[in-house]
Amino acid sequence: MGGAYRRPKPSVTAVDQSLDELLADARARLGPRPGPAEAAAALADGALLVDIRPVEQRRRDGELPGAIVLERTVLEWRLAPTSAHRLPEAGDPGRVVVVVCNEGYASSLAAVTLRELGLPRATDLDGGFRAWAEAGLPVSPAAD
Repeated sequence: MGGAYRRPKPSVTAVDQSLDELLADARARLGPRPGPAEAAAALADGALLVDIRPVEQRRRDGELPGAIVLERTVLEWRLAPTSAHRLPEAGDPGRVVVVVCNEGYASSLAAVTLRELGLPRATDLDGGFRAWAEAGLPVSPAAD
C-alpha cells in the first residue's frame, strides 16, 4: 500500500480524436468561413447573424448588434425551413446565415447541421465572438 499517489498523465483519448475529426469534417464541408469583417459585411448585405453563446457569456462579454440570439438547444427548431417553430426572422432558406459562438467551434458543428436541415448558405464566424471583438467590431452591453 505504500507509495505516493501519482496522478495519471493526460492523454488524447479516442473520444478526443473523434471530436477533432468531427470538427475537421464540419469545417471541410463548410468551406471558407467568414472572418469578422466578412461577417459584418454579410450582415450589412442582409445575412442573418445568429448568436448561440450562453446567456452568461453574453452578459459578461456583450452582444452583437443586429444578431438574433438563439440558445444552442433550440437553434434547429427556430431556423429549419420545415419546423413549426421557425422564427419569422429566419426569412428565405436561401439567405446567408452566420452562426456565432464564443470561439468558433460549436458554431461550425451547428452550421453544418443547419445545412443538413435545408439552409444551404449556413456558415459560421471563424474565431467566433472573440475574433469579432478583437477586430474592434461593435459590441453592445448585454440587455438584462
